[in-house]
Amino acid sequence: MIVEEIDVKGILTKSNLPVADFSVNPYVGCAHACKYCYASFMKRFTNHKEPWGDFVDVKNWKEIKNPSKYAGKEAFIGSVTDPYQPCEKKYERTRLLLKQLQGSGISISIATRSSLVLRDIDLIKTFPNARVAISLNTVDEVFRKEMDMGATVEKRLETMKELYESGIKTTCFISPIFPGITDVEAIIDRAKDRCNLVWLENLNLRGDYRVVIMDWIHKNHPELDELYHEIYSKKSREYWIELDKQLKMYAEKNHMPYVRDDDSKMSEFHKPPIMVNYFYHEEVKKSAKKNKN
Repeated sequence: MIVEEIDVKGILTKSNLPVADFSVNPYVGCAHACKYCYASFMKRFTNHKEPWGDFVDVKNWKEIKNPSKYAGKEAFIGSVTDPYQPCEKKYERTRLLLKQLQGSGISISIATRSSLVLRDIDLIKTFPNARVAISLNTVDEVFRKEMDMGATVEKRLETMKELYESGIKTTCFISPIFPGITDVEAIIDRAKDRCNLVWLENLNLRGDYRVVIMDWIHKNHPELDELYHEIYSKKSREYWIELDKQLKMYAEKNHMPYVRDDDSKMSEFHKPPIMVNYFYHEEVKKSAKKNKN
């Protein structure tokens, strides 16, 4: 793993994401090396020749001036990197960021696959409407090891529980859902008593990692070749439409609200958790843009 420190002009970037006004990424690259990482496109903005997952740039920025100007806004921490990947233990870039923004009035959402986020529970709780999403797309530890180098399945579930019980709004982010492999209901069964939101996101293959995933499927699950060809070559939505119906029935059976788009009104601490379907990315983006306008 190649770790280097770099100087950057600023750390908050205006965001087009439906969940936040600003994106914040304390690192470039990620040691979790997820095979399906959509953020691998970031490599072309670096000078690294190493494969995605083999390098991390640690950002150094000047102290945030007048952080109160962000009051009432929301920052999403970890849109193209994991803010609690292993080097955070040493460099504490994410912790520094939280300290600089503390008391500013900005809301934060954090996405991670790491239990290191527990270190900062007391700090996170000082932010209004703070939300932490733990990414999990399997309960099968063998498959998890094949796909990423984040925390184990059990550790992520334990982390989710501790966050939830501490009073932090906690999301089980089931992403990406691998057709024919990810057992969504099994994950929710394990997570529904330790989160107040369940986000559902489909595997969306594009860029360099499309070939990596398609090759992995062919080698390890050749019986799924035709299904993946239908979804990712012929652009069929049928699998997601059927899964949508199945999960809606599951939600009704378990008395869980099931919606197609997240909303600020859903940010209340909720039990049982609200299931939010993000299968149809383009529709979500259009809805978010309309709501912002």
